Amino acid sequence: MKKLTFALVGTAALFTAACNRGNEDQVNNAEMNQPSSADLNALANDAANVANEAQALNAQAQNLQNEAEDNTVNPKDADEQNVSGM
Repeated sequence: MKKLTFALVGTAALFTAACNRGNEDQVNNAEMNQPSSADLNALANDAANVANEAQALNAQAQNLQNEAEDNTVNPKDADEQNVSGM
């Protein structure tokens, strides 16, 4: 039984050691498919610029809404003071 266990452990160790070969092709392919840091920085800057423009347009729209003319009809002061009819 001890010999069988020793043989199985030895075989497992050999298989594990055989699987530990560095596959440089996979590593190089993974590195090739990654965007460069300059590309990532450019994309981040573009996204920040778009966000700033959206925020500026939102503020401009808020200002235009606040400046919109108030067309509500206000009652005259005399009508406001005349509450005896209620």
